[in-house]
Amino acid sequence: MQLTVEDLSTVKKMLHIEVPEDQVTREVDSAYNELKKTAKVKGFRPGKAPRNVLERLYKKDVNADVISKLIQTSIIEAVKEKDLQILGQPIINPSDFDGTGPFKYEAIVEIKPELSDVDYQGLSLTKKIFKSSNNEMDLQIKALRHKMAKQEPVKEDRPIQDCDFAVIDYEGFKEDKPFDVTPKTEKYRLKIGDGTISKDFDTALIGMKTGDDKKITIDFPSDYYNKQLAGQTITYHVAVKEILEEILPDINDEFAKKMGKFKTLDELKKAIAGNLAEGYAKRTEQDLQEQIFSAIFEKTDFEVPDIMVDYELEGIIADVSRAFMMNNMLPEQIEQLKETFAAKYRGTALEQVKRHLVLGKLIEQNDLKLSDEELEDGFKEIVKSQDMTIEQINKFYKENQDKLELYKHALLEKKALDLVIENSTIEEVEHEAEESEKQVENKI
Repeated sequence: MQLTVEDLSTVKKMLHIEVPEDQVTREVDSAYNELKKTAKVKGFRPGKAPRNVLERLYKKDVNADVISKLIQTSIIEAVKEKDLQILGQPIINPSDFDGTGPFKYEAIVEIKPELSDVDYQGLSLTKKIFKSSNNEMDLQIKALRHKMAKQEPVKEDRPIQDCDFAVIDYEGFKEDKPFDVTPKTEKYRLKIGDGTISKDFDTALIGMKTGDDKKITIDFPSDYYNKQLAGQTITYHVAVKEILEEILPDINDEFAKKMGKFKTLDELKKAIAGNLAEGYAKRTEQDLQEQIFSAIFEKTDFEVPDIMVDYELEGIIADVSRAFMMNNMLPEQIEQLKETFAAKYRGTALEQVKRHLVLGKLIEQNDLKLSDEELEDGFKEIVKSQDMTIEQINKFYKENQDKLELYKHALLEKKALDLVIENSTIEEVEHEAEESEKQVENKI
């Protein structure tokens, strides 16, 4: 086998492979010999059909099988010969093959990047200590109040108002024809003012009553989040089926009891204060990490394989899709947004892959290990954040070794970050945490 490697980048290679004629001939002969044993050819007894007849009837299929086998065996040999740690499946570009002569093809492979030692010592970091603003407790209570609100049919005969919930049937038309991106949807519930479809759509619904029909034309902006609707003019045929209003609970001890394990409003506020403090600690940690990676990336440059970014992006899109589904978006609507999600979050996926690679290098560079005690401490942290016992966690990871290895690696990554922080110069600065009502609602 003849093999040459062309560098397309530091993480992408093109393999030029030529399988010699004698090997090709052996494979072709072997394929016809096997075919001869089983082929049913009119006018010939089983196993007696001559080669030229088999070639006339089955040459295309035989050549396809031979190509597949030659590629499978030679690509493995090529990867071993060049000691390539490839990621995913190679992209194969075969040449024409008529069953004779040598077989040539090209294969594009991606490999994990080789990072040089990371220069992580002596970073100058600012540790922001976040403090609660005066109105943040009120914002948290207000958001919880909206979360616990009931949606009940309006009692009086009145039209839709701002902040109502409208239950509608709708279908979108483009140039008077049904549009695949906006199919007929029944009993869709949306809150007026949230702009789920668009702010203009919500405004047009205000004033309609149960039983009313209306055509609403929306000119979507060119930067609309759904790229399939961006720049489009869609006319929606809308029928109002029901109008619901939000009934907010009173803020008292009964409200606290409905939140779960609390007996009084004071207990609830104490828990909220604890959650805020925990959130601030995480925010401080995240801010430090941002500074760490920003400083390291200024001194450490490397390319990232597309396949690693694609894999990370798949996970992000899955998480985003679940979040949208929990907010009552229909599966078909989410599916239409997958392309938009991919474009929006690809940069995030790239950043996360780069971070994992740097942390992996730090783990290797410093020969970091995880002790049994550190793993047990990690399990105890899970107990605090999830409704599981330590026995259940141990049982889960014992039955899911692949997930255990991922969890161990995550703990090692945290250990690597702690090592960077320990070797950095840190200045503490107080910051007041001021969040909008919308930000608080999104978190809750």
